Amino acid sequence: MKVEPVEGLPEIAPGDDLARLIAEAANLVDGDVVVVSQKVVSKAEGRVVRLDDVEPSDRARALAGGEDPRRIEVILRESARIVRLRPPLVIAQTTHGYVCASAGVDASNAPEPDSVVLLPLDPDASAARLRERIAELTGRTVAVIVSDSFGRAWRQGTTDVAIGCAGLSPLLDLEGERDRVGYELHATVIAVADQIAGAAQLVMGKLDGIPVAVVRGLDVAGEGSARDIVMPPERDLFR
Repeated sequence: MKVEPVEGLPEIAPGDDLARLIAEAANLVDGDVVVVSQKVVSKAEGRVVRLDDVEPSDRARALAGGEDPRRIEVILRESARIVRLRPPLVIAQTTHGYVCASAGVDASNAPEPDSVVLLPLDPDASAARLRERIAELTGRTVAVIVSDSFGRAWRQGTTDVAIGCAGLSPLLDLEGERDRVGYELHATVIAVADQIAGAAQLVMGKLDGIPVAVVRGLDVAGEGSARDIVMPPERDLFR
């Protein structure tokens, strides 16, 4: 397996043809997995909010805890469910089903001061559009992952995970397979898309201005969506 950063991309603005920029900067081959930072996908799709345009609600003011209540208001609007609160920290379930800090609302690498970037409306659809456009431009069949940095319960630090994908199987179910001593696996499912996103993060970084990486040498072709990775409510022990 080889992981290569895609360098030389410009600052992304609303309406930019992100797939074209990637296709021009990367020498893609069939079977590549193109990992794209959520931030640039959101910027290209116009998912940026100026805080000057936000009027915070009473609830947002109460939860702000000394932070900007306008940012808390945006988080509340992006949340389907508040999971935990320790003002001003908000852990929320997004409308996509993901549980993460601030419902994915982030001020880092925003296009201007006093603005925040939201998650794409449908990250799986975003990945599918990028994949189709790259195929149109290059003739190459690739998979696409839209990645974002998430924290993990009971572990410090963040790692990139897949919040959108197209052209690959996001999970590898080994149930029924046997290990070297003949033990039958009953509950082993590998989060392949998350592992690829985490590997790509190693060459993308948070401060290096490299929002895209290409992972080569994996046989992960298939179908599925990143929403397949979300724990179903009936199996969620912490809901």
